[in-house]
Amino acid sequence: VISHCSWIAMFTRASIIAALVATASAFTAPTLPTMGARKSAVSSMQMQDKSYAMPFLSRPPALDGSMAGDVGFDPLGFTNYFDLKWLREAELKHG
Repeated sequence: VISHCSWIAMFTRASIIAALVATASAFTAPTLPTMGARKSAVSSMQMQDKSYAMPFLSRPPALDGSMAGDVGFDPLGFTNYFDLKWLREAELKHG
């Protein structure tokens, strides 16, 4: 027979472990479809010129998916006026 104190200790340890596992999953990156899967899905819907982030807007020509996190989100058209590498550096600097 397990004593009351050891049962509480086991329950507390199990609760702490469950909480740690749950919080660790919050720090994993979400999985996005690969560029190949994304392109095939887009081409199957006949939307090659549309942005993946905002399907009702056209995809800017500078945002071709070559950089990490590039899903064609540029609603104000900054890439039409500024170099994409300069914009990326400014975003990293001023984050």
